[in-house]
Amino acid sequence: MSGAAPVPGAAPLAVLGVEQAEAALVEHYTRLVRLAYLVLPPSLGRNRRVLTAHALVQRSLPRGRTAARSAIPAQSRAEAAGETGGAEDPEGVRSTGTDGRTATGAGRDPGYAYVRERVLRQALDAGRPLRRLARPRLAQLPPPLPRVWGLRLFPRSGGADELALDQRLSGLSGPARAAFALRGLELLTDEEVRRLLHAAGAVDTETALAEAADAAEQRIGTADPVELLRSPEFDPCSLQARPTDLLRRRQYGRAVLAAAAALLVCGTLLGLPGGWGPDDDADSPYGHNAAVAAALDPARVRRIAPAAWQTAARTDFSVWPARGPLAEDHALLRRALTAWAAPGASVHISATPATPSGPPMGSPQLLYAGTVDAARVVLFHDGLRVVRYAEPAAGGQEVAALDFARADGADAAAAGALVVGRSDGEVRYLTAPWVRSTSVRDLLDPAGPARPLRRDADGVTDPLTSPAMAQDCRSWDTLSVRDDGAVPGREGTSNDDGSDGSDGSDGATERLLTDLGELTPARLTSGPPSAPGDVSAPADRAAWARTACLLPAMRSHGVRSVNSWPYARQRLPESNGTATWLCTRAETWRGTGSRVLAQFQAPARTAAPGAVAARAEDTPACGARQSQVLAGVLWKSRGGKWYVLAAGSGRLGSVEVSGGVRGSAPGNLLAVRAREGVQAELYGKAPDGTRVNALR
Repeated sequence: MSGAAPVPGAAPLAVLGVEQAEAALVEHYTRLVRLAYLVLPPSLGRNRRVLTAHALVQRSLPRGRTAARSAIPAQSRAEAAGETGGAEDPEGVRSTGTDGRTATGAGRDPGYAYVRERVLRQALDAGRPLRRLARPRLAQLPPPLPRVWGLRLFPRSGGADELALDQRLSGLSGPARAAFALRGLELLTDEEVRRLLHAAGAVDTETALAEAADAAEQRIGTADPVELLRSPEFDPCSLQARPTDLLRRRQYGRAVLAAAAALLVCGTLLGLPGGWGPDDDADSPYGHNAAVAAALDPARVRRIAPAAWQTAARTDFSVWPARGPLAEDHALLRRALTAWAAPGASVHISATPATPSGPPMGSPQLLYAGTVDAARVVLFHDGLRVVRYAEPAAGGQEVAALDFARADGADAAAAGALVVGRSDGEVRYLTAPWVRSTSVRDLLDPAGPARPLRRDADGVTDPLTSPAMAQDCRSWDTLSVRDDGAVPGREGTSNDDGSDGSDGSDGATERLLTDLGELTPARLTSGPPSAPGDVSAPADRAAWARTACLLPAMRSHGVRSVNSWPYARQRLPESNGTATWLCTRAETWRGTGSRVLAQFQAPARTAAPGAVAARAEDTPACGARQSQVLAGVLWKSRGGKWYVLAAGSGRLGSVEVSGGVRGSAPGNLLAVRAREGVQAELYGKAPDGTRVNALR
């Protein structure tokens, strides 16, 4: 049924003072701005959505001294809602958590209800077509206030889950986004949302509610979409700033000063020869800076010969040849370089953590230029970064994307492939010139064969499913690349058994790369931190089958490689089999910010994910500099008894537990009877008596 019908049960309108509305606006300003930002159409761009959201809220006061009170309640659910609970995983490891949401006092404030309705109506108007040119809707025009000169403002960037939610919301209609935000942020019932949307001018409220409910039910990885609404990604009051087009702004300032001086001197100067001739650099984003102009000249980009990598002393991105059918399209290269040097408001910029997004440092190296799916793509390398420029292939060149990723210190293994395109949950890679063949391996199917993956003449693969964009973990497709055994950089990749990482069939080394939501795929390895090797042995693949579904914790973090090390094996009490303890460490391109997971894998008939016993960030534990690691879990046997289990790497002299349960054991393994839900502190001692704390 259409939402245009009269809403039954609406309360009669009452008089509301403008002071009451202003007080509600000031008290709940951040809440109202977040609501407006979520409802505004994504086509406005993030910078303009921020300013427009603030403008809508600030002009939502009544025009006179009084206003009609909204018939829609601000909040009719409980003032506080929360639930706690515990769940036991299939391995018997107890995990508990809390998730509470608390509504504010706005629930009984008619002033807040009135202002919220005004904000919602204006935000919905911004997504509707202009009806009459003579009376354009204010929300569709750039806001006169607030106005920020010289800066572009954006909400703080979130992770891959927040980006996926933003993409999901951009596919909804304005009323559906409003319904999603009202249900998730305002905690309104469907009937209250229906009434509020109708009051704000929405037509088909039933469809909007259905779309919002569908978007809320589909989880994003392991995250609840409703909870993600509260992240800084969608908070227009917690902002980060970038400069606007500095060179163009300087040029405009000079032009304004010159024009003012000309008007003051004499209008007749307009007729003087040569006095007002065209400026050859009027459209140049780099103005009169000759050095920068030379660096951004498409004719001067560095192009590496196709066979240079075969004799180069280094084997990394610096010896990739220039490839792609559009490598000689100077117009495309000029647009890409211009967007890189001075990105306009329509250029969406993303960068891995600690990656500068400034202009190129000299003439960059061209890696690829061609059409991938529905976009024209250009890949550059400037020694520190890999930069990807993309624009729609079917016109619309005013909208573009610019992605930055650290790539310094790469070797042959780390420089095996780059992400060249993503669409519809799939990813395409551009492979290194030394890659002989590509295939796809599903980490969750360790015994399954590799599936062939075709590449074109330039090294661009066919699309494969991207686990970084998947909403579940039913499979984890990785890119398997085989390169020539004579490629420099193969050294140091041997496995613990002395093998070279190849299957022996063709002398080629196989490496596994996985997409974690960035330009550079992460390399997967197995083995001790001092000598990690490629994932080739059956035992390594079996361990990774139960580790793959933990990789989402490392997405969009600038990860260079992920190593999974089975540091201990423990016979479980009551003849429950043997468990494996693993330490999974993600190294970043920038060196800092590593992430470590200690994992407990109890015996299981299926490739069920292991239980995370401990996690830490930016720690040397489980790494090449400090391989020591200690972790523990509370585990229940098949007989129903509870134990504290702990394991450390092989250099421990003893392990001890204190607190709710006490016990100790020599060596690196411990198993002590305990009660359900017990809290305990775990630590170990090195052979020289030095205390070793558990990973945390």
